[in-house]
Amino acid sequence: MDLQTRLENIVESNIENEAHFLVDINVFGNKGKKKVRILLDGDEGVSVDDCSRLSRKVSDIIEEEEIIEAAYILEVSSPGVDYDLKFKRQYTKNIGRRLKVVLNDGEEQKGELLEVNEDTILVKTEKKNKKKIDYSEVNIAFDDIHKTNVLVSFK
Repeated sequence: MDLQTRLENIVESNIENEAHFLVDINVFGNKGKKKVRILLDGDEGVSVDDCSRLSRKVSDIIEEEEIIEAAYILEVSSPGVDYDLKFKRQYTKNIGRRLKVVLNDGEEQKGELLEVNEDTILVKTEKKNKKKIDYSEVNIAFDDIHKTNVLVSFK
């Protein structure tokens, strides 16, 4: 079993709260010190304490089972707005927020996430038309989405 899969199994089996879920694990570096970044999210978000608890558990197992032989850096955090949304659960928790959705064909849709359904999301998009803004609701299939980011609002 490769390192990535082994770490995924360890993390998944040590997440205490059912509302929390693994978003991604990245392992950087081949020579010298490895860096392991674990991204944890939750239906209601995650706290620093949640990340700390998981970090201690994972670190203990890595040390105990000697999974990474050399020195390493372990980082457990929640994904920020610079990370793409990957799971339907992430879309659901962002209902009411503004998104930038890039479709597989390169087209972009920006607007407020209104609904998350089994296979689609509903976004209230904005298009500037001379001096006014036209709003429309667009259903976007998950299969058509290349990537989605939450837009930060400074209003």
